[in-house]
Amino acid sequence: MLRYLTAGESHGKALLVIVEGCPANLSLSDAEINKELERRQQGYGRGPRMKLEQDKVELFSGVRQGKTIGSPIALQIPNCSTEFFEKAFTQLRPGHADLAGILKYNQKDARNILERSSARETAAKVAAGAIAKRLLSEFKISLFSKVVQISGAENEKDWPTLIDQAAEAGDTLGGVFEVTITGVPAGLGSHVQWDRRLDANLARALMAIPAVKSVEIGLGLAVANLPGSKVHDEIFYSKDKGFYHKTNNAGGIEGGMSNGEPIVLRGAVKPIATLKKPLQSVDLVSKKPTQAFVERSDVCAVEPAAVIGESVAALEIANALLEKFGGDVLEDIQTAYQGYLARI
Repeated sequence: MLRYLTAGESHGKALLVIVEGCPANLSLSDAEINKELERRQQGYGRGPRMKLEQDKVELFSGVRQGKTIGSPIALQIPNCSTEFFEKAFTQLRPGHADLAGILKYNQKDARNILERSSARETAAKVAAGAIAKRLLSEFKISLFSKVVQISGAENEKDWPTLIDQAAEAGDTLGGVFEVTITGVPAGLGSHVQWDRRLDANLARALMAIPAVKSVEIGLGLAVANLPGSKVHDEIFYSKDKGFYHKTNNAGGIEGGMSNGEPIVLRGAVKPIATLKKPLQSVDLVSKKPTQAFVERSDVCAVEPAAVIGESVAALEIANALLEKFGGDVLEDIQTAYQGYLARI
């Protein structure tokens, strides 16, 4: 089982990651992880913090002489920007975790909620996902992502203008990203229990990305408006290909299992909740009307959300791969994998 745990605050000393279950003898370098972290920092509409943070991972355990050794992999991503950590605020921000978190944890300073609920934590997710991607590459499984639309506009040429207009108005924009996973063999996941269904686990992973409000697989919501004859993918067979589909409306997953076609996921990202022109709210202490607290933030973060989507999807696919083929050593997993491919 591949699992990960993150710790750290947005403006604290560092973000921490522990990845457990990665097999031994996988080649892994900090440069590969740093490349993914750099991708997460890109995108039109990012805020000023991306110019301050130079996300570079530090490997503390689980890797020796460039290869994993089977023990938990511990990573650290230092934060360069820590100046806000001690600054309290009580002007609750609509759309953020402030109100719910304060009520749940009985806090008097909304900073205690902001620091952990911040999307800054996704840098840790991307670092963990980079390890999963490296593992999947050994099995020729690849992940790609793209932005599908920004604020309803599908033409990429329109996006900078829309983002600039939102920035001038003190507003923010959301959109939709798509992740495609190729090379996944049929049979990852299972139909026998709810928590082993691959589609459910992928949907959960994408929904756990801050600001993602809905997830689609394949045709997604469109299936509710189409007859079955226009939804289900017909099955074919040839000696060269084996079993295959000419269409992929299912998005590569049927009955909770991969079916051999590319897995296609989409996530809808709401607009960033911190607005330069703040919304109306209530002060936590005085209970009086106030404007929401404002701290530096992005105008649009759909592009980095796509990179994060790749990362969390990679972790779920890698976990499903290890669940099926087992093994503590990369070579043993590869042997089992090749035997399975030969059978199907």
